[in-house]
Amino acid sequence: MSLLTETARVLLNGLQTGAIYVLLAMGLSIILGTLKFVNFAHGALYLLGLYAGILISQQTDFSQGQLAEYGLSTLGLDWGFLAALLLVPLIVFVLGIAMERFVARPFYDRPDTDQILFTFGLAIVVQQVVRILFGGNSQNFAQPGWAAGPVALPLVGGFPQWRLWVIGITAVLVMIVYGLIEFTDFGLVVRAGTQDAEMVQLLGIRITRPYIAVFGIGAALAGVAGVVGGPLSVVNPTVGTDILVPAFITVVIGGLGSVRGAVVGGLLLGITESFLIQWSLVIPSLGIDYGFAPWSQVGIYAIAAIILLVRPQGLFGSEVDVS
Repeated sequence: MSLLTETARVLLNGLQTGAIYVLLAMGLSIILGTLKFVNFAHGALYLLGLYAGILISQQTDFSQGQLAEYGLSTLGLDWGFLAALLLVPLIVFVLGIAMERFVARPFYDRPDTDQILFTFGLAIVVQQVVRILFGGNSQNFAQPGWAAGPVALPLVGGFPQWRLWVIGITAVLVMIVYGLIEFTDFGLVVRAGTQDAEMVQLLGIRITRPYIAVFGIGAALAGVAGVVGGPLSVVNPTVGTDILVPAFITVVIGGLGSVRGAVVGGLLLGITESFLIQWSLVIPSLGIDYGFAPWSQVGIYAIAAIILLVRPQGLFGSEVDVS
């Protein structure tokens, strides 16, 4: 395989990984930038979307967990992947609205540390509930039949078709969210609230409803990320907390409240991680025993540190103090 072909494959893999980060970071960035709410339970929404997608799309054997002890070891509606892709965002949207009302709203005027401790604790509770119900074993999230197998691409050759679908679905959602934020009255209120929520209220605009919608949209995007990313990753109760750190780093790199920042930050992290992982495969082939796979995580922290030193508000963040 030529170096150009290998580079193109690694780039596509990085775009796919980055697409998952983008979906998570878009909602997280809007929530954090608009509501000033640090939601460490965002990964739990990803986890719930992931398991909801499995249960809607297929039948799965759960050999462990409380449900298996009750004789419910085989669960799932088996409605297909498309049904999961349509229903999960609606389900998680409702969960996001409930979270805004009963979790976030009482903490809006509390210190950031209170928000972090409470939401992280909530994420751990959700993780343990999932573990109790379904067990800790990894589960298989089958790719949709209509997108399974490789597809021939110029230069790259055979490439997993579902990875391209993930990139395409993310691109469509990015355009929808960007259009909603940039070209609608709702988006105008959201962007104004990001800059100065108190002034928006003094102008007589009720921002409570847009806040609820923002939280719901952010939650729905996390649910979509769980559905589209599930067939490409390990499915177990810890994935929600595992993916939370890259999502927050993406927000830090891109800037609070910026859809463009979430996109650029997510793709930058995904591509960097993909190239560093690939080095761990190439270097041993050259007779060097030192692998670079562990450095894939170090690389994303290094990028975040450099950007924070050069531009503390992120690549597309506002210089206005939002503390």
